[in-house]
Amino acid sequence: MNKKVLFVVTSHDQKGDTGQKTGYYLSEVAHPWDVLHTAGYEIDFVSPQGGKAPVDGFNMDDPINKKFWNNETYRNKIENTLKPSEVEASDYAAIHYAGGHGTMWDFADNQALAAIAAEIYENQGVVSAVCHGPAGLVNIKLSDGRYLVDGKKINAFTNEEEVALGLEEVVPYLLESKLIERGAQFEKSGLWQKHVTVDQRVVTGQNPQSAQGVGEAVLSELSKIELVQH
Repeated sequence: MNKKVLFVVTSHDQKGDTGQKTGYYLSEVAHPWDVLHTAGYEIDFVSPQGGKAPVDGFNMDDPINKKFWNNETYRNKIENTLKPSEVEASDYAAIHYAGGHGTMWDFADNQALAAIAAEIYENQGVVSAVCHGPAGLVNIKLSDGRYLVDGKKINAFTNEEEVALGLEEVVPYLLESKLIERGAQFEKSGLWQKHVTVDQRVVTGQNPQSAQGVGEAVLSELSKIELVQH
């Protein structure tokens, strides 16, 4: 069993034409990283364009964020992300799509990333995503031609949460609506509530508050797979 997990972060740093900066949301990387890294998994980072990934939600009062940011090895990795073409899907037991509004512009249509995720999943790996990260799941198709999310219970940043931020007209599509369009059985809780959904090795979380729970659920799924393989 590979003890490696691939984290996907956005390369996109603008919220539409609002002039507001965005990027990957730090806690949605740091919290799952902390759970998996502590359990002995090595994490690699990939982004649509490779190189330095733009960061949002830069809160150093959060001790886990601080722990991640001050880890020289991982700080170096996220400032020098891999390009999709540099990733060998067979090296990874799981793939995790971190959120942040930037993902809404560059995750869904990235065919290379979708192909990597489909391969990891069909190798009996785990696919996870949190907040806006499930934008990366929107166009993943499996070898039978079906969308990965079709018929599965899925959770993500909700339409209500997007409206609460006043960004429903800024994002290129509403994530909840798009996932439902792809056949997802969408689950959700109230605004900013923790919500983690697990269905057939796909783990999804609603918002930054759910990031640690997503990491824990991924670890639990990986542990189950390890038991089967031994």
